[in-house]
Amino acid sequence: MQTAYFAGGCFWCVEAVFQRIKGVSSVESGYCNGLTQNPTYADICTGSSGHAEVVKINFDESQASFEQLLVVFFATHDATTLNQQGNDRGTQYRSGVFYTNDAQKNLANTYIQTLGDNIVTEVSVLDVFYPAESYHQNYFNNNSNQPYCQLLIAPKLDKYFDQYMKEDNNE
Repeated sequence: MQTAYFAGGCFWCVEAVFQRIKGVSSVESGYCNGLTQNPTYADICTGSSGHAEVVKINFDESQASFEQLLVVFFATHDATTLNQQGNDRGTQYRSGVFYTNDAQKNLANTYIQTLGDNIVTEVSVLDVFYPAESYHQNYFNNNSNQPYCQLLIAPKLDKYFDQYMKEDNNE
């Protein structure tokens, strides 16, 4: 098993996408690379803690490569807006790949180079990951009828990733 850490705005959106990718065994929402130890959602919402809303993705590399995860990640968020995804604004909503080894760092940087000059995605070593509160976990699956989920998350799930999708997408 391998682990990847991606930040692409609200972690509810990123979590819902990666839960549906073949080879992904678990996705956990949380916070990383900030100043506060054991932050809460209230701490990071100010934008002053330095944390990013991030998802921790455990995946089987024989079924999903890190490169494939990068393809999905960059196709399901706007990597050209600094510290913002839609109406969610602040450093906690930045685009980021938080690598755990040099191979991930190199793959992320190489992939970003293919996307052009407008990409603002941070590529940084993962310092520390703190799991988010339980009500943030599995958010879309537990709250899919909520307006935020319908307006912002559901369209991301309609992207064209059939070759990467699990057969049962209700995990």
